[in-house]
Amino acid sequence: MKILYKNAPFRGPLPVQPIWLLFLTFFVLTGSSVIAQRVSGVVYEISDGKKVPLTGANLYWAGTTLGVSADTSGSFSIPRSTQSNKLVASFVGYLNDTLAIGAESEVEFVLRTEQSLNEVVIRGNSTTLDRMSPIQTEIITTRALAKAACCNLSESFETNASVSVSYADAVTGSKQIQMLGLNGTYIQTNVENIPTIRGLGTTFGLNFVPGTWIQSIDVGKGAGSVVNGYESMTGQINVELQKPDSREKLYFNTYVNNFGRAEFNLNLAHQLNDKWSAGLLTHASTLRNRVDNNGDGFLDLPLYTQFNGVQRWKYQGEGMMAQFGVKVLHEDRTGGQTNFRPEVRNNGTPVYGFGAKINRVEVFSKTAKLFPNQPYKGLGLILNASLHDQQSYFGYTPYNGKQKTLYGNLIYQSIIGNTNHAFKTGLSYLLDDYNERYKDTTLLRTESVPGAFFEYTYNNLDKFTLVAGNRVDFHNLYGTQFTPRLHMKYQLDRNTALRLSAGRGFRVSNPLAEYFGNLVSSRTVVFREQIRPEVSWNYGASLTREFNIGDMSGTWILDYYRTNFQNQLIADAEHPGFLYFYNLQDKAFANSFQAEVNLVPVERLEFKLAYRLFDVKQTMGEPYGESVLLPRMMVNRDRVLFNAGYALPYDKWKFDFTVQWNGKRRIPNLDPGYDHTSYMNMPTDIAPAFFNLNAQITRTFPKWDVYLGGENLGNYRQSNPIIGANDPFGQRFDAGIVWAPVVGRMIYAGLRYKIIR
Repeated sequence: MKILYKNAPFRGPLPVQPIWLLFLTFFVLTGSSVIAQRVSGVVYEISDGKKVPLTGANLYWAGTTLGVSADTSGSFSIPRSTQSNKLVASFVGYLNDTLAIGAESEVEFVLRTEQSLNEVVIRGNSTTLDRMSPIQTEIITTRALAKAACCNLSESFETNASVSVSYADAVTGSKQIQMLGLNGTYIQTNVENIPTIRGLGTTFGLNFVPGTWIQSIDVGKGAGSVVNGYESMTGQINVELQKPDSREKLYFNTYVNNFGRAEFNLNLAHQLNDKWSAGLLTHASTLRNRVDNNGDGFLDLPLYTQFNGVQRWKYQGEGMMAQFGVKVLHEDRTGGQTNFRPEVRNNGTPVYGFGAKINRVEVFSKTAKLFPNQPYKGLGLILNASLHDQQSYFGYTPYNGKQKTLYGNLIYQSIIGNTNHAFKTGLSYLLDDYNERYKDTTLLRTESVPGAFFEYTYNNLDKFTLVAGNRVDFHNLYGTQFTPRLHMKYQLDRNTALRLSAGRGFRVSNPLAEYFGNLVSSRTVVFREQIRPEVSWNYGASLTREFNIGDMSGTWILDYYRTNFQNQLIADAEHPGFLYFYNLQDKAFANSFQAEVNLVPVERLEFKLAYRLFDVKQTMGEPYGESVLLPRMMVNRDRVLFNAGYALPYDKWKFDFTVQWNGKRRIPNLDPGYDHTSYMNMPTDIAPAFFNLNAQITRTFPKWDVYLGGENLGNYRQSNPIIGANDPFGQRFDAGIVWAPVVGRMIYAGLRYKIIR
């Protein structure tokens, strides 16, 4: 592949004005920090003299409507309330228990029966909605994650209606997520409130968070809080990992599938004393079996080996909480033609191969000053430093990238007069140093972005909540950026809530990393002009209704979001042989409508049915001086998801079944006989709709879980995922036009083992 430049893709630095330095100094002197925003824990009952997790127990802040349910392991995670510091645990037939929450971020309840009961009623939901948050936020619990294989973060959304996942191409194995009609680069994805899957890590980052490490996932739609940064354009995903003081002192998981992929995970948590705890999360996985089910001469899945680990420590005192640790990752993956061997890549043999070696190291710390008698007040600091080093190649074309990142966020939160008026303010700093080399071209870029923010929250007895915030960031390359955001929630009645949101997002794209799959082709990469940052406004509304009909309970959700781009990176793959990058010339927008119903008709039976409609368009045609509004490629207009889950008493057996219907979508017209000289009346190719069926059965024992499942049970496959596979060094070769599964039916099995404190 070739790469051409019409102009340099990034422009030089702009000076930061002295007045802004004074502004920043003021914020430093006033102080800021991050306090743990959630309280997690476990609810137990006493059975035969032993503590047993109590599934489905209700947790809520006294005097408020903010509540959640414990999952199948008795675990829960609930946002802190500015209205109350008394957390209540309740369950039918049990005496309520109330704890005054101060500095604690992890608590434990032990509920006792009012009388002798013959049977405990088991209830619990796999997903919950954050009822108090003005941002439409769905919390994916460990119960939902256990519904599918969930080997890593990219496979954690199989039963989620808002987020969809697909392969980016037919060779590298990289995956991409999509929400509100746009790909995952527009979603700010954090791990424990630290921006993680971004920059060069965008390509394979979803594969770097093992599913067994995940405690919960918060999926927020629309513009997020200004506290977490300026990069959220269509939503925010925050992943909470298992903590060092987790109740599970040992957790082991193993997994294998019929393609030969094997995984091993071991989590350890140890309480050193009453204040200190340590945790270790480890992961190893590999695929060494060469699979070519469609007979095109290319591996359907890349061969790979990954080692991944986190060592962390936690201190929990009366007035202080601290966590710190280190993450390390090594991955080596190889793809391409079935007879390709990396050791013979440079001997002139005309065999197409792909390879990527990734080494990543992170160190992090989270420190908070707590005020036990003032739970609304907090002061803390998050720091993170990472190094991402990637060495890769496509055929004979090398691509190497290195990213060094330093991130800091300092937040102070308190109230104004009373708890009806709360605020958060603070400082942030982001330093990204990029060094990319593609073939014979070097891309160097250093971004230094100090910022400050203020967010005000008004809460009127939980009937009406308003969150208004703004942040200012001083980008050394692109000048001063303002990011205002507004969220409102109005409780129409006890069971009905209306949410509205609006906000601006800003991000600097990394074209080669974000469109990595398009590089597996014979296309010549052309930067048509100097690439500018992407800027968008997102507007949204959602209506949520909880209902009960007899013994049946349920929730329905309607939401609509629109994203308008002031500038967008256009990755133009309309022309065979070329991949053009240029800035938006005119309009670009994404409309998203979703309707979802969740039902619990009888005990232990759950249904989810959702329909999603996208209208996503962007202006294209700059290579020929045209301006034509076209539907965005690879985005299906319609999607339907149905999920059913049933559990026998005490969750001894669990059954889950998911059906996804993916509608038609526009794909590039790659007819070699068509002369691509105009975007006007350009022929359109449409990929057909298809179904995807997944199912899993789980048998639960006191310490063991054994599960058996399958994905793509209908065995649907894209017939020719690689164009020109018989001539990979020819002009028509392209492995980046993937719109459906590349491999067929996959059967997997695994087991989990845990020891509880």
